[in-house]
Amino acid sequence: MRELGGCTRFTAIFGDPVEHSLSPPMHNAAYAALGIDRAYLAFHVSPEHLQDAIRALPALEIIGVNLTVPHKENAATLMHQLSEEARILGAINCVVNRDGELYGDNTDARGLERDLRESGVTLDGGSAVVVGAGGAAASAILACARMGAAKILIFNRTVERAAALAHRLKQSDVALNNTSIEPGGLNKLAQPAAVADAVIVINATPMGLKTGDFAPVAYDAVRPDCMFYDMVYAREPTPFMAPALALNRRSLDGAGMLLNQGVLAFELFNNLAAPAAVMRDALLAALGRA
Repeated sequence: MRELGGCTRFTAIFGDPVEHSLSPPMHNAAYAALGIDRAYLAFHVSPEHLQDAIRALPALEIIGVNLTVPHKENAATLMHQLSEEARILGAINCVVNRDGELYGDNTDARGLERDLRESGVTLDGGSAVVVGAGGAAASAILACARMGAAKILIFNRTVERAAALAHRLKQSDVALNNTSIEPGGLNKLAQPAAVADAVIVINATPMGLKTGDFAPVAYDAVRPDCMFYDMVYAREPTPFMAPALALNRRSLDGAGMLLNQGVLAFELFNNLAAPAAVMRDALLAALGRA
């Protein structure tokens, strides 16, 4: 283990829970490869302590932090400045300490878009289905719109929340590129007609990870080239992905998104080009996929 000293500068991730995070192996591998005296830590920060933790960053001279659930939306209100993307999404996953001024950004949509493009997904004029209506869903919608989706369907357990997200994003025409957004209930996933034209179905919820079950999906009704993408990552196929894989449908988890948003975050924090290949190898090793 690398020795830390009084000159070591720190970056970190705040979450609740955070023990499962694979961001530390990625970032620390990058620091080691570049030979710089920095380290990336993981802090368990409960919602009631988020404000105190964020306000402590300048005093502790922490360079920057990533944020995971459930902090992305609440932390946005604590920033001195937000990126345009963070304002559109209403959430942040990066805090950069700029000489005591806290700058919030969100690299999730860009990370997802990079992974989809690298995986050969083409959405020009196509239809996408996004499951969920939180911050992750907003990032998925933005990524799909940037990739040229003509229509995005938001299916959520609470239809009103899906409708509210659609309304909020429609207020930013520059973000959606005239993409049509339609909200609906989670039951729509099981209706063949609702998913038949989808080029991609994205799970932007943690559904299935704790219960082991996912909502019914008409997997066999989608077009043969449809991609089933789970923004969650795990060592084994998720409950959302497993039925798709059984039908030989294309499926991916969020490991690629995690890598790409991590590369972007590394560059924001350190003002250095990230050694992406090193970070990828560290992530795959941590997932047991090396």
